Amino acid sequence: MTIHKEGRATITIALTTLTALCLAVFCAVGATIVSYAALAAACVFFGFIVRFFRMPSRPKRRDEQAVFSPCDGKVVAIEEVFEPEYLQGSCRQLSIFMSPNNVHVNLYPVSGVVEYAKYHPGKYLVAWHPKSSTKNERTTVVVNTGKHKILCRQIAGAVARRIVCYARQGEKVEQNAQMGFIKFGSRVDVFLPLSAKVKVALGQKVCGSQTILARFEE
Repeated sequence: MTIHKEGRATITIALTTLTALCLAVFCAVGATIVSYAALAAACVFFGFIVRFFRMPSRPKRRDEQAVFSPCDGKVVAIEEVFEPEYLQGSCRQLSIFMSPNNVHVNLYPVSGVVEYAKYHPGKYLVAWHPKSSTKNERTTVVVNTGKHKILCRQIAGAVARRIVCYARQGEKVEQNAQMGFIKFGSRVDVFLPLSAKVKVALGQKVCGSQTILARFEE
């Protein structure tokens, strides 16, 4: 396991700030139960920050007929919807909620060419809110596999206020390569053709790059 590059600055700032606060407490009250409690709390908080930016080592899976989960989390929606931004048609939407305890790296669910990539500023409703997909800060990425167009939408939550997306229109991408990162609680929506056979259930926990969300059975 390693630390993701998006966390290096945050971890450095957190370490510097917490160290300064602990030193200030020790200078103010000396080596008392208060100062040791502050030190313990700082260590726990710092551990949480480091853990959040963890990058676990996982086997690289490839399957041209499969759509892999782009992130860790829990499936909170599986429904037929009309996608108005780019696909402009009926799709199967799978929504995955990421809690602060989940790995927050986002991955390409399929291989292909990035046909569309756009950032949208927006609100910060809780990530499981039905309108967060269209109202919150978000980034939409569409990958054309040559047979299908798969849309992924990174959605910021009430805590997460910074979406990082590496997708660039026209570039070729590989299944389960890094697509981006969302800091703290958030959600990823995947929009699939109705012909895709969903392989997960509502409420199921999924693992990025390992769990197959759906398959095409041509």
